[in-house]
Amino acid sequence: MTLPDHAHDQAGVRRGLSRNSLTVVGLAVIAAIAGALLFTQHQAHVLGALLWLPLLACPLMHFFMHGRHRGGGDHRHR
Repeated sequence: MTLPDHAHDQAGVRRGLSRNSLTVVGLAVIAAIAGALLFTQHQAHVLGALLWLPLLACPLMHFFMHGRHRGGGDHRHR
């Protein structure tokens, strides 16, 4: 790479937030507004669903935490 090519590459770099990060921030703001509206308008339904989260967490934790065992019942250290 010659010096002029390198200088041209550096000039093309934008400073600040990229388009992807602005999209993520925008989607996060929309999700926060939607969540707030959902909670305020359907508070009884949301709180009723929160009661089931610990029960749902049990099989999910079992599935993801036991994935490291690689199957089988042999747990001897090698």
